Amino acid sequence: MKARGKARVTAATAQRGFPPRGTGILCSHSGQTLVEVALLTPLLLALLVGGIELGRYAYIAILVGNAARAGAGYGAQNLVLSVDTAGIQTAADNDFRNNGQNVSDLTVTSTTSCGCDNGGTTTSAACSTTTNPTAGTCAAGHWVVMVQVTASGTFNSLFSYPGIPGSITVSKTSTMRVAQD
Repeated sequence: MKARGKARVTAATAQRGFPPRGTGILCSHSGQTLVEVALLTPLLLALLVGGIELGRYAYIAILVGNAARAGAGYGAQNLVLSVDTAGIQTAADNDFRNNGQNVSDLTVTSTTSCGCDNGGTTTSAACSTTTNPTAGTCAAGHWVVMVQVTASGTFNSLFSYPGIPGSITVSKTSTMRVAQD
């Protein structure tokens, strides 16, 4: 006859590693998971915060690059705008500001260079006819004017980390060929 209310331990359940009912297995391991979570939580939080900081750095780097590209795009419209440093600065600042950033964190410099392009190789030359009497003409190839804009922004970390500076300067450069009318 079967005994009611009592679990029978069979050879099959013992081989599978199942303990008999009512042996108190939970009592011996009750705090192990809590200790593991307590030990891993600081590591997981450090990884999370590090990932957020890395993402913020990449975001600022992209915005600085876009500001440099906006300034170069403004200067590349024609020869007059290629030397308009105030307009190039404004275009870069507006792009940076439109993305929710503080313009005081952005520094923009621009230069214009000229030369002769012959089959993809550009030979530099002075842009002004006062210093270069052949400016605007080339013996071989065609005359090109390039505008180069460098934007530098500051990334400020949310937290201070040992051995890592609290702010990092991000610098990006964009160069475009100026459209000649």
